Amino acid sequence: MKDQITTRDTIRGAVHTDLRHDSAIKHVTGRAEYCDDIAESVGTLHAYLGCSTVTHATLRSIDLSEVRKAPGVLGVLTAEDVPGVNDISPTGRHDEPLFPTEKIEFHGQPLFAVIAETRDAARRAAELARVECDVLSHALDPVAAIAADYPHVTDPLKLERGDIAAGFAEAKNRLQGRLNVGGQDHMYLEGQIAFALPGEDDDVIVHCSTQHPSEAQHMVAHVLGVPSNAVTVNVRRMGGGFGGKESQMNLFACVAALAAKTWNRPVKIRPDRDQDMTATGKRHDFVIDYDVAFDDEGRIQAVDGTFAARCGWSSDLSGPVTDRALFHADNAYFYPHVKLTSRPMKTNTVSNTAFRGFGGPQGVVAAERMIEEIAYKLGKDPLDIRKANFYGGEGRNLTPYHQEVTDNILDRLITELEDSANYRARRAGIIESNAKSRFLKRGIALIPVKFGISFTATHYNQAGSLIHVYSDGSIHLNHGGTEMGQGLNTKVAQVVADAFQVDFDRIKITKTTTEKVPNTSATAASSGSDLNGMAALDGAEQIKARLVAFAAEAWGVAPAEVVFLPNQVKIGDDIIAFDELVKKAYMARIQLSAAGFYKTPDIHWDRANGTGRPFFYYAYGAACSEVSVDTLTGEYRVERTDILHDVGRSLNPILDKGQVEGAFVQGMGWLTTEELWWDDAGRLRTHAPSTYKIPLASDRPRIFNVDLAEWSVNKERTIKRSKAVGEPPFMLGISVLEALSMAVASVADYAECPRLDAPATPERVLMAIERLKGAA
Repeated sequence: MKDQITTRDTIRGAVHTDLRHDSAIKHVTGRAEYCDDIAESVGTLHAYLGCSTVTHATLRSIDLSEVRKAPGVLGVLTAEDVPGVNDISPTGRHDEPLFPTEKIEFHGQPLFAVIAETRDAARRAAELARVECDVLSHALDPVAAIAADYPHVTDPLKLERGDIAAGFAEAKNRLQGRLNVGGQDHMYLEGQIAFALPGEDDDVIVHCSTQHPSEAQHMVAHVLGVPSNAVTVNVRRMGGGFGGKESQMNLFACVAALAAKTWNRPVKIRPDRDQDMTATGKRHDFVIDYDVAFDDEGRIQAVDGTFAARCGWSSDLSGPVTDRALFHADNAYFYPHVKLTSRPMKTNTVSNTAFRGFGGPQGVVAAERMIEEIAYKLGKDPLDIRKANFYGGEGRNLTPYHQEVTDNILDRLITELEDSANYRARRAGIIESNAKSRFLKRGIALIPVKFGISFTATHYNQAGSLIHVYSDGSIHLNHGGTEMGQGLNTKVAQVVADAFQVDFDRIKITKTTTEKVPNTSATAASSGSDLNGMAALDGAEQIKARLVAFAAEAWGVAPAEVVFLPNQVKIGDDIIAFDELVKKAYMARIQLSAAGFYKTPDIHWDRANGTGRPFFYYAYGAACSEVSVDTLTGEYRVERTDILHDVGRSLNPILDKGQVEGAFVQGMGWLTTEELWWDDAGRLRTHAPSTYKIPLASDRPRIFNVDLAEWSVNKERTIKRSKAVGEPPFMLGISVLEALSMAVASVADYAECPRLDAPATPERVLMAIERLKGAA
């Protein structure tokens, strides 16, 4: 067959090339199937949660007699009906009962679940319960919790390096401040949902919208009192997650599974958006106290920071979230002397949880606020203060957690964006314009981001895959990651296609299921492609090695003479179709299936001492944003944003750009319009899209330029030398907050830092303007 087949130069869907999301057409035509689209079996029941109407109380009794008598109701589940352990804590602290037995800890806490023939019947019946309790005083935020001597939900962390006392003593300048940073609701398009089907013996299958199928599996088994091998969790896709479906799905998966096994009928639970928002956790609010010393050039000498967080009634993931806030409290800047302390406070609110950035954004905001404060104090451009404090140079590469920064590309990144965005000229023009304009003020800011990539819980940095090559040459791909719209499945399939040198269309992407890949980690921490891509590559390389060995033996050539070409294989002087080689290998009884595995190397973390290398590498980015503010109303808009982001050697540039754009807008929303508000009684009042404002299409920057740093290549051996993209660009939205600050400061001739709290809603912007005018 020598030279009888003409090869193409490349395969369709190769890595490092643009390829649309594998489900893109399904998304826009409504043919993508989500959990609620799964056909309901005959006899399917529906569950709904009955929730607390008080914020903090001693629970005396729950009268469910009227609930049970309601039309269509089959029964009610309470803590007494749990055959296993009444706990769904994701960290094993046993502080989060499925249903409470002694105390009510927050308004909206699930107390029981109603099981009925229809969802409407269950929902209506849930309102009929009579709860007797003794109401207690409550604390809703970290400041009130500290004043009331509430405990920490987990042990605080302290990061320390250098001599903080000497640093402050030797510095010429010093300032202190407090920054309030609000939380954020995940507002995923597809809400929480679980659909459980009972099987024989202990078996149960749970279809649910979760970022962490293995955790849902273990939690269901825990509650049912059965081994994990009796529980199968399936996830084809999610309609968004953002961290809100990492641990928060446990409640719904467990209720559905418990009901399914209790009544031996399929059970679905899907809360209304209101209940979804009141019963599930959010991004952590922080109150950050900072004390910073610096010289006359603006170079930081010492930093002392305390990060108090609203964690809610149980620990959930608050420990690692508050830890990561400290990890990123340096952002891109070297602190010679530093002490950072977390205070993960218990509060009488829903337990806050993972959210894109996982505490990192709150830390970065604090770093940028300190830079901003120094700039106003010294009358300098904040960008010059940023540059003066970048990591780099002799003795200036050690983080507060004692990891050395070895891959710093910020100087080039910032310089390129500064030039392409024409920052200096525009800033000068804005200052001139503000001096002439009485009511409309503008601001501009250019900020960097340095974000560490890896789970700080080292054992989570592992992944598995399962790959089958069928005898006709088609390929089945399964891995432990979950698809939530970010394009993970597309990227991993590209990796497999590239390994075999076959077209992307040959790869069949299948649902994530605990039946195929066990003990998976959450699709979180921006690690989805890093971990699962490498695991899939490992599986593909195993099969490929067997094919090479077979071909070399069958053709009598050296293994080095077996070369995979696009959809073909060159064996010595012969070229045959990939399908033909696979068929021959099958006939020769060559194994064409493999389980791949990967674990991130060279990472370690000693939390007790606050030292280690928790991150495999850093991803970098920069954003320049310009805003205009109406000083009569506080209303504003983003006029222009320029972004240059580092994704290493991108696996799929068009998907990565989409992630950068979406992350920026979501980060901007967190810092501007998305305000969570509890009333004095402890009720969350922003519990629906009508009261909680996420950015609209009209809120995006009028001019929005996004570019990838195509020259960047990851120095570490990641999947095809790419870098993570899910979380790092989220923090680029901070450039909008900083630009707003400049616009506000202009009303007092930039004499002081406005100290805008986040979210900087129009109301807060207007109040800051009036305060500065009054002080002028």
